[in-house]
Amino acid sequence: MRIVATFAVLSALAVSACGFTPMYAEPAVGSSLRRIAVTTQDDRLGYRLREQLEDALAWDRSATPLYRLTTQVRQNRRSLGRRIDDTATRYELTVKATWTLTPAAAGGTPVSGTETVTTTYAAADQPYAAIAAQQDGEERAASELARLIRLDLMQALSNP
Repeated sequence: MRIVATFAVLSALAVSACGFTPMYAEPAVGSSLRRIAVTTQDDRLGYRLREQLEDALAWDRSATPLYRLTTQVRQNRRSLGRRIDDTATRYELTVKATWTLTPAAAGGTPVSGTETVTTTYAAADQPYAAIAAQQDGEERAASELARLIRLDLMQALSNP
């Protein structure tokens, strides 16, 4: 047990001596992420993505935005399994988000990227259950896209 504790302390000292700064450190990327205003398309999936991004970035509504994040989302749904009556048993939802981060101040260089997420959900016989399953798939896709876009933004903002 002492060996593990000693190794952990020595590792921490070695990492701190090399100039390592965590991405979440206040002077680095963390405060910039809070000041990104998000714009998405005006539909259900765009709304869900905007909600997830604002939560993931911990958007500070009281501060003036330093950046504007614009996203464009496309989704494609295809059936997977088939029943004997040729109806789908599962669906695969592929969502592709293209994003552009533009500095609010004039003269900044925009950064852009693309992320793709695939989720599946079961097909239900009841209409309400089928709609709920599809919306749950969209919510999971939006959540994962927000996570991936946040990682991309952290990398872009940490490399000026």
